[in-house]
Amino acid sequence: MRTPTPPTANPTTDAAPRTASADGVEPRVSGPQRALRRLGLVRPIDLALHLPLRYEDLTRVRPLAQARDGDEALIEGEVLVREVQQRPRRQLVATLAVADGGRCTLRFFTFYPSHLQALAPGARVRAHGELRGSWAGWTMVHPRLLKADAPLPAGLTPVYPSTAGLPQAYLRAAVARALAQADLSETIPPAALAELPGTAAPPWTLQAALAFLHQPPAGTDPAQPQDRTHPAWVRLKAEELLAQQLAQEQARRARGTRRAPVLHAATHGLPARLCAALPFALTGAQQRAAAEIAADLARPTPMHRLLQGDVGSGKTVVAALAAAHVIDAGWQCALMAPTEILAEQHFGKLVQWLEPLLAPLGRRVVWLTGSQRRAERAAALQAIASGAAALVVGTHAVIQEEVAFARLGLAIVDEQHRFGVAQRLALRRKAGDDTVEPHLLMMSATPIPRTLAMTLYADLDISTLDELPPGRSPIVTKLINAQRRDEVIARIRTQVMQGRQVYWVCPLIEDSEALDLRAATATHAELQAALADACDAQGRPVRVGLLHARLPAADKQAIMAAFARGELAVLVSTTVIEVGVDVPNASLMVIEHAERFGLSQLHQLRGRVGRGSVASVCLLLYSPGDGGRVSESARARLRAMVETTDGFEIARRDLALRGPGEFLGARQSGTPLLRFADLASDEALIDWARRWAPWMWLHQPQQAQRHLQRWLGGKLDYLKA
Repeated sequence: MRTPTPPTANPTTDAAPRTASADGVEPRVSGPQRALRRLGLVRPIDLALHLPLRYEDLTRVRPLAQARDGDEALIEGEVLVREVQQRPRRQLVATLAVADGGRCTLRFFTFYPSHLQALAPGARVRAHGELRGSWAGWTMVHPRLLKADAPLPAGLTPVYPSTAGLPQAYLRAAVARALAQADLSETIPPAALAELPGTAAPPWTLQAALAFLHQPPAGTDPAQPQDRTHPAWVRLKAEELLAQQLAQEQARRARGTRRAPVLHAATHGLPARLCAALPFALTGAQQRAAAEIAADLARPTPMHRLLQGDVGSGKTVVAALAAAHVIDAGWQCALMAPTEILAEQHFGKLVQWLEPLLAPLGRRVVWLTGSQRRAERAAALQAIASGAAALVVGTHAVIQEEVAFARLGLAIVDEQHRFGVAQRLALRRKAGDDTVEPHLLMMSATPIPRTLAMTLYADLDISTLDELPPGRSPIVTKLINAQRRDEVIARIRTQVMQGRQVYWVCPLIEDSEALDLRAATATHAELQAALADACDAQGRPVRVGLLHARLPAADKQAIMAAFARGELAVLVSTTVIEVGVDVPNASLMVIEHAERFGLSQLHQLRGRVGRGSVASVCLLLYSPGDGGRVSESARARLRAMVETTDGFEIARRDLALRGPGEFLGARQSGTPLLRFADLASDEALIDWARRWAPWMWLHQPQQAQRHLQRWLGGKLDYLKA
């Protein structure tokens, strides 16, 4: 394969990015160079891996007789007429006579003196753009104008993802120079390449693959280099997946060299007493997960485990058992949750389960959030520093600088994907002993699909709660057009008069002119009016509460406590109740404008009901847009919600719909996401990379390190978390 030829560069605007001079003075950085840095294109290899969005075929001039409506084509001809028209709006119009006798009108609604000069009557010019019309009359709107005497390029012209201040000509020249400068030598062992799935033998070299994808040779169909099953794409995806697996294997090996406290619980110690005191029996999945965690805690290397389970699968009690194990060994435990509501939910359960067992030992469970009063916070900090706080439950306040643990042995992070890397690292540094780091247990109510577990979570040990506790009622999910709102309110009236409780979730707090959504405040007022004369099963007037993120923390806690006690029959809320709220008497969930919510979020909200013995219902109110339809992606989400309540299946469909970055909800977390490989269609390549990554670290560590640096560079630091 040939290396692409760089386009002619303007010496004043297309200069290569400069490095520091010999005397150490940083040279002036041009606007395009700053734009490259904004895109993360710093090293030659970064530019070499910056692939085109699409391609233009400027290798041949197309006769109009061979053209079809909608074709992108390069035409050449003589300007017959050029004029600036004022109606219906100001525009530049020129008529081009081409060699085969055809005519094409070139139309510009934004133009400059250079356009007038290039389209002077009698001038020969080339125009590239989308043809509209037919042989009876062709038009190009805002075509790209080229000199008629310039040599035609030898390959397709790439069009790259760009940003403000970064012209395509500069970017093409920079990429071409980078392809010549970058080290594209082979880092994958020949034996591994021989087993590469999805490509013919011998597989393409990395250099040949990049040369083809950046400038396919003349005669190539522009759609061909965009087909991700092409051998050039297979080679790039294999390289990327191998780098990702090498990084995960490196992180796992690095953890094996670090020290963590060896925590042994007594045979009839705190974990056993906790199990005996619980008012329910553990499921088989909970027992299995607790045993896996206990085995990790007894090792001298840091645990790095993900506890995943569907909504309501009982992750909190497994976390309580892990905390009891750590406390019994004489260390402290910290549990950090992303919101106060979720943290308080955990705190209430853990106090109920653990406080009676800790009190005789002179230890306790401590609450720590940013909204605490000064005296209460000072007392909590003192208890943490002295070791009297056996378990600390809170929000981001747990990792603030003034929080000093006496002996932190285990850090538990709930809804871990909602925390950034820096926050998880800060929690790990709270051990109180520089020679060790605490064990880390992450929890997620969003089950991880198999392909994600094999890639982005490959360095984690995973415990799965795949069965629900007994007594949980099934949830029936129904789609309801918002035009039937009155029927829904009538159903709520029936439910509350029977003594049941209801959630009504809205996407906004106040009315918005930008989005046609009903606000939580308006719905709250509407339901108050509709239920003003209704009474519950005890004859008490029905009360409707309103909960949203803008309320003060104390007010939110009071409202949730009132709903949990049954004093509020209906709770109108925004998505702050997505996780952590546990009210067994709530049997009806109404989600307004359900088409606006993500699939994972809908499933989390649905999980707030079905926590008691009564059959529960989730009503998804949707509002058709223009034409009486919702979007295709919204239909797919709503259909999935009706078809299954299995969180693992929901997660699989959500990943397919949104891709890994949006699925995780944490692009900013530093997790190296895949740019070229696709988790749904490249499972064979993932398996190949998983087999060869450990082999490379064992037999060719220098090659493995070179491969990692090429693909991940500075992102490697994030894998510590």
